[in-house]
Amino acid sequence: MYEWIKALHVIAVISWMAGMLYLPRLFVYHCEAEPGSKQSETFKVMERRLLKMIINPAMIVTWLAGLWMMWDAGWYKSGWFQAKFMLVLLMSALHGFFTSRVRDFALDRNTRSQKFYKILNEVPTVLMIAIVILVIVKPF
Repeated sequence: MYEWIKALHVIAVISWMAGMLYLPRLFVYHCEAEPGSKQSETFKVMERRLLKMIINPAMIVTWLAGLWMMWDAGWYKSGWFQAKFMLVLLMSALHGFFTSRVRDFALDRNTRSQKFYKILNEVPTVLMIAIVILVIVKPF
């Protein structure tokens, strides 16, 4: 059963990360659209669907499968896992921040610049790299 849960976890992580990498890129483009324009309304639909249909479910499955594996394998005692867990908490907080940005854009209340979203777009990548290194290398 463990290997099946692990496969499910990896699939969910890939889906979650795909969304977490794409959503801030949509924000960059959405900043260029005039509020209320057809283009802006299209971005609103894209952002909402990406969040509700891919990112949210993938995060939930990632967490459930990950917690099951953590408990089953006893990883909660390992230093590498505790560091990874903290980074996953940061990724989840970023997910929550992205959710609030989707709401702001939906209400035409975005106050952030394209530059802000371009920089923010790099944060999930950095977190992902660190998480993968901790999981594969297990440096401590």
